[in-house]
Amino acid sequence: MTNLELKIPPPVIALSCAAFAWLLAWFMPELTYLSRARVPIAAILVVAGVSLALSGVLAFRKAKTTPSPLTPERATSVVRSGPYRFSRNPMYLGLAVALLGICAYLGNPMTLLAVVALVMYLTRFQIIPEERILLQKFGETYSEYAKSVRRWL
Repeated sequence: MTNLELKIPPPVIALSCAAFAWLLAWFMPELTYLSRARVPIAAILVVAGVSLALSGVLAFRKAKTTPSPLTPERATSVVRSGPYRFSRNPMYLGLAVALLGICAYLGNPMTLLAVVALVMYLTRFQIIPEERILLQKFGETYSEYAKSVRRWL
């Protein structure tokens, strides 16, 4: 299944998972619990997720390296600043947190399967191939970074 590696932009995957979450909630309405707290919780999670993802993009721009998830071989440096101090993948983590906010808004626990699907897909078809390329390109520099900072959190 290497033909899916680095092919689909992660935001497209996240939007597909959001649609999957909506379908799960729609097909299983009996599991939906609509609390008034869901709206502010959802808003906080979506804003936090988008902010985290954008801070990752800004850190890449500041380091003058490509934020493109489809061409990791064009990276010019290993970014360790900003959110990259605590996560090797803050852009993807931000997408997952924003999707978690959408799931909170939908109020159906089954929608959490969409978050699991996003994390599993991104890990297998985006992160692992990126890590392979970055290790090949930056060697020990990337290896030491990967040992000191977690993949997700």
